Amino acid sequence: MDRGPIPTPEPAPESAPVTSPPAHRAGASVPHTGGGRHEHRWLILAVIGIAQLMVVLDATIVNIALPSAQRDLGFSDGNRQWVVTAYALAFGSLLLLGGRIADLVGRKVVFLAGLAGFAVASALGGAATSFSMLVAARALQGVFGALLAPAALSLLTTTFTDPRERAKAFGIYGAIAGAGGAVGLLLGGVLTEYLNWRWCLYVNLAFALVAMVGGARLLHAGAPPDRPKLDVPGTVLVSAGLFCIVYGFSNAETHAWSDVLTWGFLVVGAVLLVAFAWWQTRAAHPLLPLRVVLDRDRGASFLAMFISGAGMFGVFLFLTYYLQQILAYTPVKTGLAFLPMVAVMVVASVVTTNNLVPRVGAKPIVPLGMGLSAAGMAWLTALDVTSGYAAHVLPPLLVAGLGLGLIFAPAMSMATAGVAAHDAGVASAMVNTSQQVGGSIGTALLNTLATTAASNYLVGRKPSPEVEAQAAMQSYSTAYWWSALFFAIGLVVTVILYRRGAPRPTETGDGAVHM
Repeated sequence: MDRGPIPTPEPAPESAPVTSPPAHRAGASVPHTGGGRHEHRWLILAVIGIAQLMVVLDATIVNIALPSAQRDLGFSDGNRQWVVTAYALAFGSLLLLGGRIADLVGRKVVFLAGLAGFAVASALGGAATSFSMLVAARALQGVFGALLAPAALSLLTTTFTDPRERAKAFGIYGAIAGAGGAVGLLLGGVLTEYLNWRWCLYVNLAFALVAMVGGARLLHAGAPPDRPKLDVPGTVLVSAGLFCIVYGFSNAETHAWSDVLTWGFLVVGAVLLVAFAWWQTRAAHPLLPLRVVLDRDRGASFLAMFISGAGMFGVFLFLTYYLQQILAYTPVKTGLAFLPMVAVMVVASVVTTNNLVPRVGAKPIVPLGMGLSAAGMAWLTALDVTSGYAAHVLPPLLVAGLGLGLIFAPAMSMATAGVAAHDAGVASAMVNTSQQVGGSIGTALLNTLATTAASNYLVGRKPSPEVEAQAAMQSYSTAYWWSALFFAIGLVVTVILYRRGAPRPTETGDGAVHM
Protein backbone atom coordinates (compact mmCIF):
# COMPACT_ATOMS: atom_id res chain seq x y z
CA MET A 1 0.00 0.00 0.00
CA ASP A 2 1.16 3.53 -0.73
CA ARG A 3 2.26 5.54 2.23
CA GLY A 4 1.71 9.01 0.85
CA PRO A 5 -1.37 11.13 1.56
CA ILE A 6 -4.55 10.12 -0.21
CA PRO A 7 -5.35 12.70 -2.89
CA THR A 8 -8.84 14.06 -3.26
CA PRO A 9 -10.29 12.01 -6.12
CA GLU A 10 -11.86 13.58 -9.15
CA PRO A 11 -14.80 12.07 -11.03
CA ALA A 12 -13.52 9.61 -13.58
CA PRO A 13 -14.85 9.50 -17.13
CA GLU A 14 -17.41 6.79 -17.72
CA SER A 15 -15.02 4.91 -19.98
CA ALA A 16 -12.24 4.82 -17.40
CA PRO A 17 -12.00 1.98 -14.89
CA VAL A 18 -13.01 3.15 -11.44
CA THR A 19 -10.18 2.46 -9.06
CA SER A 20 -10.34 5.29 -6.56
CA PRO A 21 -13.86 6.51 -5.83
CA PRO A 22 -14.63 8.83 -2.93
CA ALA A 23 -13.75 7.29 0.39
CA HIS A 24 -16.31 6.57 3.08
CA ARG A 25 -15.61 7.34 6.66
CA ALA A 26 -14.60 4.34 8.77
CA GLY A 27 -17.53 2.37 10.00
CA ALA A 28 -20.02 3.81 7.52
CA SER A 29 -22.53 1.46 5.95
CA VAL A 30 -21.61 1.04 2.31
CA PRO A 31 -22.77 -1.28 -0.43
CA HIS A 32 -20.64 -4.36 -0.79
CA THR A 33 -20.04 -5.76 -4.22
CA GLY A 34 -20.80 -9.43 -3.92
CA GLY A 35 -21.14 -9.22 -0.17
CA GLY A 36 -24.11 -9.20 2.15
CA ARG A 37 -25.91 -6.48 4.00
CA HIS A 38 -23.65 -4.54 6.29
CA GLU A 39 -25.75 -5.45 9.33
CA HIS A 40 -25.28 -9.18 8.59
CA ARG A 41 -21.51 -9.02 8.17
CA TRP A 42 -20.70 -11.25 11.16
CA LEU A 43 -23.11 -13.91 9.99
CA ILE A 44 -21.46 -13.68 6.58
CA LEU A 45 -18.10 -14.24 8.27
CA ALA A 46 -19.48 -17.40 9.89
CA VAL A 47 -20.68 -18.69 6.50
CA ILE A 48 -17.36 -17.90 4.84
CA GLY A 49 -15.48 -19.49 7.75
CA ILE A 50 -17.45 -22.74 7.40
CA ALA A 51 -16.70 -22.89 3.67
CA GLN A 52 -13.00 -22.16 4.22
CA LEU A 53 -12.77 -24.77 6.96
CA MET A 54 -14.28 -27.37 4.65
CA VAL A 55 -11.71 -26.69 1.94
CA VAL A 56 -8.70 -26.53 4.30
CA LEU A 57 -9.43 -29.58 6.43
CA ASP A 58 -10.18 -31.70 3.37
CA ALA A 59 -6.48 -32.30 2.73
CA THR A 60 -5.59 -33.76 6.14
CA ILE A 61 -8.93 -35.47 6.76
CA VAL A 62 -8.48 -37.52 3.58
CA ASN A 63 -4.89 -38.38 4.53
CA ILE A 64 -6.17 -39.96 7.73
CA ALA A 65 -8.73 -41.97 5.74
CA LEU A 66 -6.30 -43.21 3.07
CA PRO A 67 -5.16 -46.49 4.72
CA SER A 68 -8.76 -47.58 5.29
CA ALA A 69 -9.80 -46.56 1.77
CA GLN A 70 -6.86 -48.50 0.35
CA ARG A 71 -7.89 -51.68 2.14
CA ASP A 72 -11.52 -51.23 1.10
CA LEU A 73 -10.96 -50.46 -2.59
CA GLY A 74 -7.82 -52.56 -3.00
CA PHE A 75 -5.45 -50.12 -4.70
CA SER A 76 -1.67 -50.26 -4.45
CA ASP A 77 0.76 -48.14 -2.43
CA GLY A 78 2.01 -46.65 -5.68
CA ASN A 79 -1.47 -45.45 -6.63
CA ARG A 80 -2.31 -44.15 -3.16
CA GLN A 81 -0.66 -40.78 -3.74
CA TRP A 82 -3.06 -40.02 -6.60
CA VAL A 83 -5.92 -39.61 -4.13
CA VAL A 84 -4.04 -36.59 -2.76
CA THR A 85 -2.39 -35.45 -5.99
CA ALA A 86 -5.61 -35.38 -8.04
CA TYR A 87 -7.06 -32.77 -5.68
CA ALA A 88 -3.84 -30.74 -5.52
CA LEU A 89 -3.45 -30.65 -9.30
CA ALA A 90 -6.96 -29.41 -10.01
CA PHE A 91 -7.06 -27.01 -7.07
CA GLY A 92 -3.61 -25.50 -7.54
CA SER A 93 -3.79 -25.06 -11.31
CA LEU A 94 -7.29 -23.52 -11.45
CA LEU A 95 -7.21 -21.11 -8.50
CA LEU A 96 -6.37 -17.98 -10.51
CA LEU A 97 -9.06 -18.84 -13.06
CA GLY A 98 -11.53 -19.41 -10.23
CA GLY A 99 -10.70 -16.03 -8.73
CA ARG A 100 -11.20 -14.27 -12.06
CA ILE A 101 -14.51 -16.05 -12.64
CA ALA A 102 -15.67 -14.66 -9.30
CA ASP A 103 -14.77 -11.16 -10.55
CA LEU A 104 -16.62 -11.77 -13.83
CA VAL A 105 -19.76 -13.62 -12.81
CA GLY A 106 -20.30 -12.46 -9.25
CA ARG A 107 -19.02 -13.77 -5.96
CA LYS A 108 -22.33 -15.02 -4.59
CA VAL A 109 -23.03 -17.16 -7.66
CA VAL A 110 -19.51 -18.57 -7.74
CA PHE A 111 -19.46 -19.14 -3.98
CA LEU A 112 -22.73 -21.10 -4.03
CA ALA A 113 -21.71 -23.02 -7.17
CA GLY A 114 -18.41 -23.94 -5.56
CA LEU A 115 -20.18 -25.19 -2.44
CA ALA A 116 -22.70 -27.24 -4.43
CA GLY A 117 -20.05 -28.75 -6.67
CA PHE A 118 -17.75 -29.56 -3.76
CA ALA A 119 -20.62 -31.30 -1.96
CA VAL A 120 -21.54 -33.39 -5.02
CA ALA A 121 -17.90 -34.36 -5.58
CA SER A 122 -17.57 -35.33 -1.89
CA ALA A 123 -20.68 -37.50 -2.12
CA LEU A 124 -19.26 -39.25 -5.20
CA GLY A 125 -15.98 -39.84 -3.41
CA GLY A 126 -17.69 -41.21 -0.33
CA ALA A 127 -19.74 -43.60 -2.47
CA ALA A 128 -16.72 -44.66 -4.58
CA THR A 129 -16.70 -48.31 -5.58
CA SER A 130 -13.33 -48.20 -7.32
CA PHE A 131 -10.00 -46.43 -7.19
CA SER A 132 -10.66 -44.53 -10.44
CA MET A 133 -14.01 -43.25 -9.13
CA LEU A 134 -12.35 -42.00 -5.94
CA VAL A 135 -9.58 -40.21 -7.85
CA ALA A 136 -12.08 -38.63 -10.26
CA ALA A 137 -14.13 -37.37 -7.31
CA ARG A 138 -11.04 -35.89 -5.69
CA ALA A 139 -10.12 -34.08 -8.92
CA LEU A 140 -13.68 -32.74 -9.11
CA GLN A 141 -13.36 -31.54 -5.51
CA GLY A 142 -10.24 -29.63 -6.56
CA VAL A 143 -12.05 -27.97 -9.48
CA PHE A 144 -14.88 -26.67 -7.29
CA GLY A 145 -12.49 -25.85 -4.45
CA ALA A 146 -10.65 -23.57 -6.90
CA LEU A 147 -13.94 -21.71 -7.43
CA LEU A 148 -14.89 -21.65 -3.77
CA ALA A 149 -11.69 -20.60 -1.99
CA PRO A 150 -11.00 -17.30 -3.81
CA ALA A 151 -14.70 -16.39 -3.86
CA ALA A 152 -14.83 -16.84 -0.07
CA LEU A 153 -11.81 -14.65 0.61
CA SER A 154 -12.90 -11.94 -1.83
CA LEU A 155 -16.34 -11.89 -0.18
CA LEU A 156 -14.60 -11.28 3.13
CA THR A 157 -12.53 -8.51 1.55
CA THR A 158 -15.54 -6.69 0.09
CA THR A 159 -17.90 -7.27 3.05
CA PHE A 160 -15.71 -5.84 5.83
CA THR A 161 -14.77 -2.22 5.10
CA ASP A 162 -14.28 -0.74 8.56
CA PRO A 163 -10.56 -1.13 9.42
CA ARG A 164 -11.15 -2.41 12.97
CA GLU A 165 -13.83 -4.88 11.95
CA ARG A 166 -11.75 -5.97 8.97
CA ALA A 167 -8.90 -6.76 11.36
CA LYS A 168 -11.16 -8.91 13.54
CA ALA A 169 -12.61 -10.71 10.52
CA PHE A 170 -9.22 -11.50 9.03
CA GLY A 171 -7.92 -12.61 12.41
CA ILE A 172 -10.68 -15.21 12.62
CA TYR A 173 -10.36 -16.19 8.96
CA GLY A 174 -6.57 -16.52 9.22
CA ALA A 175 -6.94 -18.72 12.29
CA ILE A 176 -9.33 -20.99 10.39
CA ALA A 177 -6.98 -21.20 7.42
CA GLY A 178 -4.01 -22.02 9.63
CA ALA A 179 -5.74 -24.41 12.01
CA GLY A 180 -7.88 -26.25 9.48
CA GLY A 181 -5.23 -28.89 8.90
CA ALA A 182 -5.07 -29.82 12.58
CA VAL A 183 -8.88 -29.86 12.81
CA GLY A 184 -8.88 -32.22 9.84
CA LEU A 185 -6.54 -34.59 11.68
CA LEU A 186 -8.86 -34.71 14.69
CA LEU A 187 -12.09 -34.99 12.73
CA GLY A 188 -10.61 -37.54 10.33
CA GLY A 189 -9.39 -39.63 13.24
CA VAL A 190 -12.79 -39.60 14.94
CA LEU A 191 -14.72 -40.44 11.76
CA THR A 192 -12.31 -43.15 10.65
CA GLU A 193 -12.07 -44.75 14.07
CA TYR A 194 -15.77 -44.71 15.00
CA LEU A 195 -17.50 -44.79 11.58
CA ASN A 196 -15.48 -45.47 8.41
CA TRP A 197 -13.30 -43.67 5.88
CA ARG A 198 -16.25 -42.72 3.66
CA TRP A 199 -17.55 -40.32 6.30
CA CYS A 200 -14.37 -38.27 5.91
CA LEU A 201 -15.88 -37.26 2.55
CA TYR A 202 -19.57 -37.34 3.47
CA VAL A 203 -18.96 -34.86 6.29
CA ASN A 204 -18.44 -32.15 3.65
CA LEU A 205 -22.14 -32.37 2.82
CA ALA A 206 -23.03 -31.00 6.25
CA PHE A 207 -20.52 -28.14 5.95
CA ALA A 208 -21.70 -27.28 2.43
CA LEU A 209 -25.40 -27.38 3.33
CA VAL A 210 -25.01 -24.95 6.24
CA ALA A 211 -22.83 -22.60 4.18
CA MET A 212 -25.20 -22.73 1.17
CA VAL A 213 -28.28 -21.89 3.25
CA GLY A 214 -26.45 -19.01 4.94
CA GLY A 215 -24.90 -17.76 1.71
CA ALA A 216 -28.18 -17.85 -0.21
CA ARG A 217 -29.93 -15.79 2.48
CA LEU A 218 -27.19 -13.31 3.36
CA LEU A 219 -25.10 -12.58 0.28
CA HIS A 220 -25.97 -10.03 -2.41
CA ALA A 221 -26.40 -11.24 -5.96
CA GLY A 222 -24.83 -9.65 -9.00
CA ALA A 223 -21.41 -9.20 -10.51
CA PRO A 224 -19.09 -6.25 -9.85
CA PRO A 225 -20.17 -3.20 -11.87
CA ASP A 226 -16.69 -2.79 -13.37
CA ARG A 227 -16.12 -6.32 -14.64
CA PRO A 228 -12.84 -7.25 -16.34
CA LYS A 229 -12.72 -9.39 -19.47
CA LEU A 230 -11.27 -12.88 -19.33
CA ASP A 231 -7.65 -13.18 -20.44
CA VAL A 232 -7.84 -16.50 -22.30
CA PRO A 233 -4.14 -16.82 -23.29
CA GLY A 234 -3.09 -15.89 -19.75
CA THR A 235 -5.54 -18.38 -18.28
CA VAL A 236 -4.18 -21.20 -20.44
CA LEU A 237 -0.55 -20.33 -19.69
CA VAL A 238 -0.88 -20.02 -15.90
CA SER A 239 -3.21 -23.01 -15.50
CA ALA A 240 -0.92 -25.26 -17.53
CA GLY A 241 2.16 -23.87 -15.78
CA LEU A 242 0.79 -24.41 -12.28
CA PHE A 243 -0.40 -27.89 -13.26
CA CYS A 244 3.11 -28.81 -14.41
CA ILE A 245 4.74 -27.37 -11.29
CA VAL A 246 2.41 -29.18 -8.88
CA TYR A 247 2.65 -32.43 -10.86
CA GLY A 248 6.44 -32.22 -11.02
CA PHE A 249 6.81 -31.87 -7.27
CA SER A 250 4.17 -34.55 -6.63
CA ASN A 251 6.03 -36.89 -8.97
CA ALA A 252 9.24 -36.22 -7.06
CA GLU A 253 7.62 -37.67 -3.92
CA THR A 254 7.05 -41.06 -5.54
CA HIS A 255 9.57 -41.30 -8.40
CA ALA A 256 12.51 -39.32 -7.00
CA TRP A 257 14.14 -36.18 -8.32
CA SER A 258 16.13 -38.05 -10.95
CA ASP A 259 12.99 -39.12 -12.81
CA VAL A 260 12.66 -37.50 -16.22
CA LEU A 261 9.00 -36.66 -15.63
CA THR A 262 9.88 -34.74 -12.48
CA TRP A 263 12.35 -32.40 -14.15
CA GLY A 264 10.45 -32.36 -17.43
CA PHE A 265 7.26 -31.08 -15.84
CA LEU A 266 9.11 -28.63 -13.59
CA VAL A 267 11.03 -27.12 -16.51
CA VAL A 268 7.94 -26.88 -18.71
CA GLY A 269 5.98 -25.38 -15.82
CA ALA A 270 8.66 -22.77 -15.16
CA VAL A 271 8.77 -21.81 -18.86
CA LEU A 272 4.98 -21.48 -18.99
CA LEU A 273 4.91 -19.29 -15.86
CA VAL A 274 7.63 -17.04 -17.29
CA ALA A 275 5.61 -16.77 -20.51
CA PHE A 276 2.54 -15.95 -18.41
CA ALA A 277 4.40 -13.16 -16.59
CA TRP A 278 5.57 -11.76 -19.94
CA TRP A 279 2.06 -11.90 -21.36
CA GLN A 280 0.59 -10.06 -18.37
CA THR A 281 2.69 -7.02 -19.27
CA ARG A 282 1.13 -6.93 -22.75
CA ALA A 283 -2.42 -8.22 -22.35
CA ALA A 284 -5.21 -5.65 -22.62
CA HIS A 285 -7.14 -7.38 -19.81
CA PRO A 286 -4.52 -9.38 -17.84
CA LEU A 287 -5.68 -12.28 -15.70
CA LEU A 288 -3.32 -11.19 -12.91
CA PRO A 289 -2.69 -7.44 -13.26
CA LEU A 290 0.81 -6.52 -12.18
CA ARG A 291 -0.62 -3.82 -9.92
CA VAL A 292 -1.90 -6.63 -7.70
CA VAL A 293 1.46 -8.32 -7.11
CA LEU A 294 4.01 -5.51 -7.44
CA ASP A 295 2.90 -3.62 -4.35
CA ARG A 296 5.57 -4.32 -1.72
CA ASP A 297 3.20 -5.26 1.08
CA ARG A 298 1.11 -7.53 -1.12
CA GLY A 299 4.17 -9.15 -2.65
CA ALA A 300 5.61 -9.76 0.82
CA SER A 301 2.29 -11.28 1.91
CA PHE A 302 2.12 -13.65 -1.07
CA LEU A 303 5.68 -14.79 -0.36
CA ALA A 304 4.87 -15.20 3.34
CA MET A 305 1.94 -17.49 2.46
CA PHE A 306 4.13 -19.45 0.04
CA ILE A 307 6.97 -19.97 2.53
CA SER A 308 4.73 -20.76 5.49
CA GLY A 309 2.75 -23.19 3.33
CA ALA A 310 5.98 -25.06 2.63
CA GLY A 311 7.31 -24.92 6.18
CA MET A 312 4.22 -25.81 8.16
CA PHE A 313 4.22 -29.35 6.80
CA GLY A 314 7.10 -29.95 9.20
CA VAL A 315 4.47 -29.74 11.93
CA PHE A 316 1.39 -31.36 10.48
CA LEU A 317 2.98 -34.12 8.41
CA PHE A 318 6.05 -35.34 10.25
CA LEU A 319 4.87 -34.67 13.78
CA THR A 320 1.80 -36.76 12.91
CA TYR A 321 4.12 -39.58 11.85
CA TYR A 322 6.08 -39.21 15.07
CA LEU A 323 3.01 -39.29 17.32
CA GLN A 324 1.50 -42.32 15.58
CA GLN A 325 4.57 -44.37 14.66
CA ILE A 326 6.90 -43.64 17.59
CA LEU A 327 4.57 -42.75 20.47
CA ALA A 328 1.83 -45.11 19.17
CA TYR A 329 -0.97 -42.54 19.37
CA THR A 330 -4.35 -43.38 17.84
CA PRO A 331 -5.68 -41.06 15.11
CA VAL A 332 -8.05 -39.44 17.60
CA LYS A 333 -5.33 -38.92 20.21
CA THR A 334 -3.08 -37.48 17.51
CA GLY A 335 -5.72 -34.94 16.56
CA LEU A 336 -6.24 -33.99 20.20
CA ALA A 337 -2.49 -33.47 20.58
CA PHE A 338 -2.66 -30.64 18.04
CA LEU A 339 -5.52 -28.77 19.73
CA PRO A 340 -3.32 -26.62 22.04
CA MET A 341 -1.44 -25.43 18.97
CA VAL A 342 -4.74 -24.60 17.28
CA ALA A 343 -5.91 -22.62 20.32
CA VAL A 344 -2.70 -20.57 20.42
CA MET A 345 -2.91 -19.96 16.68
CA VAL A 346 -6.48 -18.67 16.93
CA VAL A 347 -5.72 -16.31 19.83
CA ALA A 348 -2.53 -15.04 18.18
CA SER A 349 -4.31 -14.39 14.86
CA VAL A 350 -7.14 -12.40 16.45
CA VAL A 351 -4.95 -10.38 18.83
CA THR A 352 -2.39 -9.62 16.13
CA THR A 353 -4.77 -8.29 13.51
CA ASN A 354 -6.85 -6.36 16.05
CA ASN A 355 -4.23 -4.81 18.30
CA LEU A 356 -0.76 -5.08 16.81
CA VAL A 357 -0.84 -4.67 13.02
CA PRO A 358 -3.01 -1.50 13.14
CA ARG A 359 -0.43 0.10 15.47
CA VAL A 360 2.93 -1.09 14.19
CA GLY A 361 2.20 -2.64 10.78
CA ALA A 362 3.06 -6.05 9.40
CA LYS A 363 6.84 -5.52 9.24
CA PRO A 364 7.65 -6.50 12.83
CA ILE A 365 4.75 -8.99 13.22
CA VAL A 366 5.09 -11.38 10.27
CA PRO A 367 8.91 -11.65 10.54
CA LEU A 368 8.51 -12.35 14.28
CA GLY A 369 6.06 -15.10 13.39
CA MET A 370 8.59 -16.53 10.94
CA GLY A 371 11.28 -16.47 13.62
CA LEU A 372 9.07 -18.17 16.22
CA SER A 373 8.01 -20.81 13.71
CA ALA A 374 11.65 -21.47 12.85
CA ALA A 375 12.47 -21.77 16.57
CA GLY A 376 9.58 -24.20 17.07
CA MET A 377 10.78 -26.35 14.19
CA ALA A 378 14.34 -26.37 15.48
CA TRP A 379 13.10 -27.27 18.98
CA LEU A 380 11.28 -30.31 17.58
CA THR A 381 14.61 -31.77 16.48
CA ALA A 382 15.32 -32.53 20.17
CA LEU A 383 12.57 -35.20 20.23
CA ASP A 384 13.61 -38.83 20.58
CA VAL A 385 11.94 -42.22 21.01
CA THR A 386 11.54 -41.68 24.77
CA SER A 387 10.13 -38.14 24.66
CA GLY A 388 6.84 -37.37 26.38
CA TYR A 389 4.06 -35.15 25.13
CA ALA A 390 3.73 -32.60 27.94
CA ALA A 391 7.45 -32.07 28.54
CA HIS A 392 8.85 -32.37 25.03
CA VAL A 393 6.20 -32.14 22.29
CA LEU A 394 3.84 -29.51 23.65
CA PRO A 395 6.30 -26.60 24.22
CA PRO A 396 7.67 -26.42 20.65
CA LEU A 397 4.16 -27.04 19.33
CA LEU A 398 2.89 -23.96 21.20
CA VAL A 399 5.80 -21.85 19.93
CA ALA A 400 5.13 -22.93 16.35
CA GLY A 401 1.40 -22.24 16.78
CA LEU A 402 2.14 -18.74 18.05
CA GLY A 403 4.43 -18.11 15.09
CA LEU A 404 1.92 -19.33 12.51
CA GLY A 405 -0.79 -17.22 14.15
CA LEU A 406 1.39 -14.14 13.66
CA ILE A 407 1.87 -14.99 9.97
CA PHE A 408 -1.42 -16.11 8.45
CA ALA A 409 -3.96 -13.48 9.44
CA PRO A 410 -1.76 -10.39 8.85
CA ALA A 411 -0.45 -11.78 5.56
CA MET A 412 -3.94 -12.58 4.27
CA SER A 413 -5.24 -9.17 5.28
CA MET A 414 -2.33 -7.26 3.73
CA ALA A 415 -2.47 -9.38 0.56
CA THR A 416 -6.01 -8.19 -0.19
CA ALA A 417 -5.94 -4.69 1.33
CA GLY A 418 -6.40 -1.84 -1.11
CA VAL A 419 -7.31 -4.09 -4.03
CA ALA A 420 -9.94 -2.70 -6.42
CA ALA A 421 -13.27 -4.53 -6.42
CA HIS A 422 -12.74 -5.94 -9.91
CA ASP A 423 -9.41 -7.44 -8.79
CA ALA A 424 -10.54 -8.81 -5.41
CA GLY A 425 -11.19 -12.30 -6.73
CA VAL A 426 -7.85 -12.78 -8.44
CA ALA A 427 -5.96 -11.21 -5.51
CA SER A 428 -7.70 -13.64 -3.17
CA ALA A 429 -6.83 -16.47 -5.53
CA MET A 430 -3.16 -15.48 -5.35
CA VAL A 431 -3.26 -15.96 -1.57
CA ASN A 432 -4.57 -19.51 -1.99
CA THR A 433 -2.27 -20.24 -4.92
CA SER A 434 0.78 -19.14 -2.96
CA GLN A 435 -0.10 -21.39 -0.04
CA GLN A 436 -1.10 -24.36 -2.24
CA VAL A 437 2.02 -24.29 -4.41
CA GLY A 438 4.19 -23.72 -1.33
CA GLY A 439 2.58 -26.73 0.32
CA SER A 440 3.19 -28.92 -2.75
CA ILE A 441 6.82 -27.89 -2.93
CA GLY A 442 7.32 -28.27 0.82
CA THR A 443 5.74 -31.72 0.90
CA ALA A 444 7.87 -32.98 -1.98
CA LEU A 445 11.13 -31.52 -0.67
CA LEU A 446 10.61 -32.56 2.95
CA ASN A 447 9.49 -36.07 2.03
CA THR A 448 12.49 -36.55 -0.24
CA LEU A 449 14.97 -35.19 2.29
CA ALA A 450 13.44 -37.20 5.13
CA THR A 451 13.46 -40.44 3.12
CA THR A 452 17.08 -39.90 2.12
CA ALA A 453 18.09 -39.27 5.73
CA ALA A 454 16.40 -42.48 6.88
CA SER A 455 18.05 -44.52 4.09
CA ASN A 456 21.49 -43.10 4.89
CA TYR A 457 21.05 -43.99 8.56
CA LEU A 458 20.21 -47.62 7.74
CA VAL A 459 23.34 -48.12 5.62
CA GLY A 460 25.68 -50.57 7.36
CA ARG A 461 23.28 -51.24 10.26
CA LYS A 462 21.57 -54.52 10.99
CA PRO A 463 17.79 -54.14 10.67
CA SER A 464 15.90 -54.19 13.97
CA PRO A 465 12.92 -52.37 15.48
CA GLU A 466 15.26 -50.09 17.43
CA VAL A 467 17.34 -49.22 14.37
CA GLU A 468 14.25 -48.57 12.27
CA ALA A 469 12.87 -46.29 14.98
CA GLN A 470 16.11 -44.32 15.08
CA ALA A 471 16.09 -44.07 11.28
CA ALA A 472 12.57 -42.64 11.46
CA MET A 473 13.69 -40.12 14.09
CA GLN A 474 16.57 -39.13 11.84
CA SER A 475 14.14 -38.49 8.98
CA TYR A 476 11.81 -36.42 11.18
CA SER A 477 14.69 -34.36 12.53
CA THR A 478 15.90 -33.64 9.00
CA ALA A 479 12.42 -32.46 8.01
CA TYR A 480 12.21 -30.19 11.08
CA TRP A 481 15.57 -28.60 10.32
CA TRP A 482 14.61 -27.88 6.72
CA SER A 483 11.27 -26.47 7.85
CA ALA A 484 13.17 -24.20 10.22
CA LEU A 485 15.31 -23.08 7.28
CA PHE A 486 12.20 -22.26 5.23
CA PHE A 487 10.87 -20.06 8.01
CA ALA A 488 14.28 -18.42 8.51
CA ILE A 489 14.28 -17.48 4.83
CA GLY A 490 10.77 -16.14 5.31
CA LEU A 491 11.99 -13.96 8.16
CA VAL A 492 14.64 -12.36 5.93
CA VAL A 493 12.28 -11.91 2.98
CA THR A 494 9.49 -10.29 4.99
CA VAL A 495 11.86 -8.01 6.92
CA ILE A 496 13.19 -6.70 3.61
CA LEU A 497 9.91 -6.36 1.71
CA TYR A 498 7.31 -5.15 4.20
CA ARG A 499 7.09 -1.39 4.60
CA ARG A 500 7.65 0.22 7.98
CA GLY A 501 4.87 1.67 10.05
CA ALA A 502 1.18 1.11 10.56
CA PRO A 503 -0.92 0.70 7.41
CA ARG A 504 -2.81 3.77 6.29
CA PRO A 505 -6.31 3.71 4.81
CA THR A 506 -6.27 2.80 1.13
CA GLU A 507 -9.21 3.30 -1.18
CA THR A 508 -10.50 0.45 -3.32
CA GLY A 509 -12.79 0.14 -6.22
CA ASP A 510 -15.79 -0.69 -4.04
CA GLY A 511 -15.75 2.71 -2.42
CA ALA A 512 -14.43 1.32 0.84
CA VAL A 513 -11.49 2.34 2.95
CA HIS A 514 -9.20 -0.56 3.87
CA MET A 515 -6.26 -0.74 6.17
